[in-house]
Amino acid sequence: MRVARHLTASLLILGLVATACGGAASSADDGLIDVVTTVSPITNIVQNIGGDRVRITGIVPEGTNSHTFEPAPSDAAVLEEADVVFTNGLHLEEPTLELAEANVGDGVPIVELGRETIDEDEWIFDFSFPQEAGDPNPHLWTDPLYAKRYAEVVQDTLIEIDPDGAAAYRENYEAFADRIDELDALARQVTETVPPEHRKLLTYHDSFPYFAREYGWEVIGAIQPSDFSDPTPQEVAGLIEQIRAQDIPAIFGSEVFASPVLEQIASEGGATYVDDLRDDDLPGEDGDAEHSYLGLMVVDFTTFMGALGGDPSAFGELDTSNLHEGNADYRG
Repeated sequence: MRVARHLTASLLILGLVATACGGAASSADDGLIDVVTTVSPITNIVQNIGGDRVRITGIVPEGTNSHTFEPAPSDAAVLEEADVVFTNGLHLEEPTLELAEANVGDGVPIVELGRETIDEDEWIFDFSFPQEAGDPNPHLWTDPLYAKRYAEVVQDTLIEIDPDGAAAYRENYEAFADRIDELDALARQVTETVPPEHRKLLTYHDSFPYFAREYGWEVIGAIQPSDFSDPTPQEVAGLIEQIRAQDIPAIFGSEVFASPVLEQIASEGGATYVDDLRDDDLPGEDGDAEHSYLGLMVVDFTTFMGALGGDPSAFGELDTSNLHEGNADYRG
């Protein structure tokens, strides 16, 4: 079975939480469920599934390195008011997770979506996340089918906390899942337009291994080592040689984190340098149609599939707008 179907121990107590809070587990008088999330893709998935029954605070600001982000002491107060906390887990946001564990109320679930989505034997270790370091690559959401599982876990969790909202959560999930299925089909369609020999990714940070495994791509390297330092001269020379040997037409940097080293590698390797990729920074501004998980994936897939010889125009067919607006606080 491709996707794990199990729940963490934290979810076993959700029935007690719902009972204690009368089916609308909010500490505020307006009846909304207070949800705390971490990175923006997760915030957005919860925004779409929770709809107008939830109020969401995303702890990790957009455009921030989530691996090294340290939450502010004031975030403890936000977590104290939470009815549920959704994290990615898999060691992506350890300081935030530790702060949550120390400050949430009794019985408040902390849901690690990554651990609810794949089993340990499905973890990927790679350039930025070597096996000897022990932490798997946590970027599951770059595979849309894993993001769909995230949404399903969010749905099930919110129903346990707020059974009165079950119909709304299910309706939101079905609408969101339909768009994920459309994105999945488009990713396969556009991949077929990319020459097979060019379906190779060299990026600033190894964010796409789960995408690559699902859609038949190969990640040939990443600039950012596991300690997030600059690569050594030997590593740079090796990547330049690899680009030349494999005739890679383009390599990819981040719009958020400039990488002069990657630009140098592209220049010396004879490849085009494209610095538009994002791994967890949603495009546009909050309220824009493209400021969504779906918008993020369309930007990324369009960027690298187009630069590597494909025709990404079909992605323009996808509605990337959110099902609900105004219920999430994205810090920037």
